[in-house]
Amino acid sequence: MDKLHQMLEGYRRGRVSKRDLLAYLKDLPFERLGRVTFDAHRALRTGMKEVLYAPGKSREQLARLVRGSLKAHGSALVTRVDPETGRFLARRFRKGRYRRGGRIFSCGGAAVGRKRTKDVAVITAGAADESVAEEAALTLEHQGWGVERIYDVGVAGIHRLLGHVHAFESSSVIIVVAGMEGALASVVAGLTSRPVLAVPTSAGYGASFGGIAPLLSMLNACAGGVGVVNIDSGFGAACVAHRICSLMSGGRDG
Repeated sequence: MDKLHQMLEGYRRGRVSKRDLLAYLKDLPFERLGRVTFDAHRALRTGMKEVLYAPGKSREQLARLVRGSLKAHGSALVTRVDPETGRFLARRFRKGRYRRGGRIFSCGGAAVGRKRTKDVAVITAGAADESVAEEAALTLEHQGWGVERIYDVGVAGIHRLLGHVHAFESSSVIIVVAGMEGALASVVAGLTSRPVLAVPTSAGYGASFGGIAPLLSMLNACAGGVGVVNIDSGFGAACVAHRICSLMSGGRDG
């Protein structure tokens, strides 16, 4: 959407010709790229640019979609990227970066993500939850939000969490990522007035049923103010947090 604003403003000021503007607009609202389609209008509808999901797509399809996103928005974000595909994309797009910890490949993005203000706190119960948490954190930073990471502070050593309570109230939203029994989300919600987005993970022993046990615990949280997303869905939590932060900041789009 930033690129669209630039083109329209450039046309208004006489820096962009009518021909160039029409050439840019011809691929909106979507562009067919072989067997895949890039949704260039998603940011206009939802306030968040299309994010590309890597599984199920060939590397060449992903490369075409990344080029389409760069053309439309000047940035691209790909989730659930395996290391080999990440290296492939990094070779194709020299200005891009693959973060193995969050399985994210990104090009461009909002520079606001490096600001000192921390809009969202992302908290994990343990190190096993970090990949899901990084998916959320990196997605939010790509959208321009500042992220405070508070990792490995689960209920097995609850004193580790209490030293970070001050960070809760300085954030607009809190994302809590936890496996096992998923109790951390309810504990955090009982310590803050901020909305808490709980992300159950598949980390845990057999009776956690691949994340079902923490999912049910989070849905049954004793503390109020907890919303729950799907198992291992760091990206889903980031999307909700993005919309909340946008509304709180006066409707700033992605």
